[in-house]
Amino acid sequence: MAIVVTFDVPDGGRDLYETVIERVTGGKGFTRLSDIPSAGLIAHVAGPMEGGGWRVTDVWESPEALEAWAKTLGPVLADLGFADMQPSITPAHNVVVA
Repeated sequence: MAIVVTFDVPDGGRDLYETVIERVTGGKGFTRLSDIPSAGLIAHVAGPMEGGGWRVTDVWESPEALEAWAKTLGPVLADLGFADMQPSITPAHNVVVA
């Protein structure tokens, strides 16, 4: 079952996002889903929130795929001072991709 994972980072912004991407991709950047070193990512969207902050929303194939990704993402977030950040996770009813 696909899941939707959303991180709202009120104290974050584009610079923090780019730093995370730099670290998790080993400096390769993120322009394709395959750039993320974990299988199961279906979609990714990131951008500013109204009123400030940054939002990242992913669709993962399964909770297990997210758990595997968390093993890479978690230490990076902890190193940047965001160890306690918890995403909102909801089941996806329908996922359509191009």
